[in-house]
Formats: sequence, structure tokens, C-alpha cells
Amino acid sequence: MDAYNMQLDRLDLKLLAELQRDGRLTNNDLSERIGLSPSQCSRRRARLEEDKVIRGYRADIDRQKMGLGLLVVISVTLATHNRDNAKRFAKLLADLPEVLEAFSLTGEMDYHLKVATKDLAALSHFVNEVLLPHDSVQHVKTSIVLNVLKDFEGLAVGTDH
Repeated sequence: MDAYNMQLDRLDLKLLAELQRDGRLTNNDLSERIGLSPSQCSRRRARLEEDKVIRGYRADIDRQKMGLGLLVVISVTLATHNRDNAKRFAKLLADLPEVLEAFSLTGEMDYHLKVATKDLAALSHFVNEVLLPHDSVQHVKTSIVLNVLKDFEGLAVGTDH
């Protein structure tokens, strides 16, 4: 069942908000924060995981401390607009660890990629030796991120936004 169609009550939303802030919380910790017993928290968490509302848990790793100091938004236009070409491009992206996020768009550009590289030389290699030579790609436009004003920190859970 998809989350859009399922009913999430106030306690589900509180549980999700707490886990989004800290996915390592135990059911005992959750119970103290949202006012349910640990067993009720466990059942709710298991249901939300089973229904894929909670898709997984991961560490939030600092890209700069991992040597990926350059963050870039790359806009891509495909050479031809057909299903096979889009599939070829998607397959290319799946094998590129530099690509942090990728979005298929309406409008002037076909895709926006959020890419992290070590430095300008690595970015140049990525664009000139990986993206541009690929037969699915017609045009690439890069924009180097000067400052990150807001990073993704979670969904607005339990609000009317």
C-alpha cells in the first residue's frame, strides 16, 4: 500500500518525525518521546517499514570529510527523446557514484544531476570523459555550487505543508 493512500495517525507522524531526526532510536527511546509503550512503538515501526513508508536507515556522511569538496548541478539534454535513449542514460547514471541525485524534468533540460567530485580535475573528467561521450547525451551544462543554503534534513512530517 502506498503511504499517500494509507491512514497515518498523529502517533505514526510523531514516530516518523523522531526516527527521521535519529534513525538509531530504540523502541524504548521512541516510547518516551511519543508517549506509547515500547511494544506499541515496535508494532507501528514494523508496519511502517512493511508498508515502505520507512524505506530504510542510513548514516548521513559528510561529503567534504570524504574528500568530495566540489558539489555541482549538471543539466543534461538527451540526444534523442525516445524510451531507449532514456533507458541508456538511466543505466549510465546507475553506475556513476559521483551522481548523488538525478531528476528527470519537464522544460528546457531533460535532467538535473547533483554531483560530488574531489576537485575541478575530477569534474572535468566526469563531464568530458563520461557524460559527453555517451551516445545518449547531446548537451551538458554545469553549475558549481558556491554555498549550500539548505540541505535535505527530512520531510515535513506531521505538518500541513
